[in-house]
Amino acid sequence: MTTNSHRRTGSQAGNIALWVLQMLAAALFVYSSYWKLFSDPMTVAGFEAMGFGQWLRYFVGVAELAGGIGLLVPALCGLAGSGLVALMIGATVITITQAQGQIVLVAFPAVTLLVVAIIAWGRRESTARLLRRLTGRAERDHARQVALAE
Repeated sequence: MTTNSHRRTGSQAGNIALWVLQMLAAALFVYSSYWKLFSDPMTVAGFEAMGFGQWLRYFVGVAELAGGIGLLVPALCGLAGSGLVALMIGATVITITQAQGQIVLVAFPAVTLLVVAIIAWGRRESTARLLRRLTGRAERDHARQVALAE
């Protein structure tokens, strides 16, 4: 086998692994959003206890739902992963400040943060393509390449 063949196989395996992570993370975030958006009494009480009020519960629920769905859309998966990284940084920090010495409570948001960071990093090209498309740079870059080729 050639080096390119090894690289392609590794790339395929990496892509499959990322899709598996994305599907699992999407299921987690969509499931989690349900409890926030439909006012589960324990979730309502948890946000009240943190002192943020219910606006944050709705915001987090919508962000989780959008991020979970975005992880399943090829053009959006990198951006969704990046947004979920920001959300999970907040969740991890809030859990650390609220955990009252119970470090085990920090494990879930921290591991989830690690998973979405892996997704965001692995899909960074998808994010770059999307941003180029949104800013119009894709057309300019293509026009520049065509001009250079002539």
